[in-house]
Amino acid sequence: MRLALPRTAQALQALREHIAMGIGLGTLALLCLSWSPIALLLYRALPRRWGQPLGRQVATRCFRFYLGVLRVACGCRFDLDALDELATRGPAVIVANHPSLLDALLLISRLPHAVCIMKAGLMDNPMFGAGARLAGYIRNDSLLHVILHCRAAVREGAHVIVFPEGTRTTEAPMNRIPVSIGLLAVRAQMPVQTVLLDYSSPYLGKAWPLWRRPDLPLQVRARLGRRFEPPSDAQAFTDELQRHFDQALSAQPSCPNPCPKPPAPTSS
Repeated sequence: MRLALPRTAQALQALREHIAMGIGLGTLALLCLSWSPIALLLYRALPRRWGQPLGRQVATRCFRFYLGVLRVACGCRFDLDALDELATRGPAVIVANHPSLLDALLLISRLPHAVCIMKAGLMDNPMFGAGARLAGYIRNDSLLHVILHCRAAVREGAHVIVFPEGTRTTEAPMNRIPVSIGLLAVRAQMPVQTVLLDYSSPYLGKAWPLWRRPDLPLQVRARLGRRFEPPSDAQAFTDELQRHFDQALSAQPSCPNPCPKPPAPTSS
């Protein structure tokens, strides 16, 4: 919530937020557009066993640099220690809520072996497509395609990132999770780690226009939620996953100032 400020202070704060928005969006566009032609050439020139690890490492380093820019130039605050801990664990399917356009960047910036399941439109996007193909991200064309590639990626040691809502959150605390997520988890037969993303404002959420200035300082926290063992029943797992997200996100719906450390995760 914004504090009441004198008119001059409000104008200065609005100017600062507009400048921060320009720096943030401009830096991201510059990074992606600079890397895309290089990634396209490498995708065609390098064998998969070399290209994919390179593409994932570049994505992690670029997005980590980008978050650093947001910290220094825009005053954003990120508590991502939980993701650093997750990076040291073995391969798993990472299931997270999706309140903002920044979510995938946050996860990839701390998970150097991450593989994202992406919409076909994003895979064809000139800003993201070439880098995503080089990194071996999974195109969400069909459930069978996703299941086969997800299972292969996890067996190769990757963290497969899934946003089960399919789009950014529109129904608090979380959109309904389709049973296809349960089918994916059953077929992958790997642990499923939930990640809870908390924001101090709905910046770049579904109802937040791209060119609307942020409420600064933006604070973001990642928490590790429940870790599920490989499920055997798709519908039962989907229902349990929904309950877990609804309860965990309702208990702490936003990131207070300052963001506290997350509680220790539990296993099923």
